[in-house]
Amino acid sequence: MLEKKVKKLRRHRRVRAKINGTADIPRLCVFRSNKHIYAQVIDDEKGKTLVSAKGVLAKANEVGKDIAKKAIEQKISKISFDRGGYKYHGNVKALAEGAREGGLKF
Repeated sequence: MLEKKVKKLRRHRRVRAKINGTADIPRLCVFRSNKHIYAQVIDDEKGKTLVSAKGVLAKANEVGKDIAKKAIEQKISKISFDRGGYKYHGNVKALAEGAREGGLKF
């Protein structure tokens, strides 16, 4: 169990070293719990969350579409994707694909 947490933290640090959200291209951050999946669009320069969405894990694709719709209403069309140390498969991949279907580019 501890080994999995260490691997996730290492992946997370590696991802965050390369990704930084700006006003022009904010960061889409993903958090996954046992029951829910959360997504936030963040401007790291100001330290502000611009848009957020939450949903049940089984409907991660819909959460992606929801976050895309809210972001486009705020005139955000291009983002950088921060998977938060999670592997890019399953629910994280479904959220990303939903966001792409909703009109976000990354």
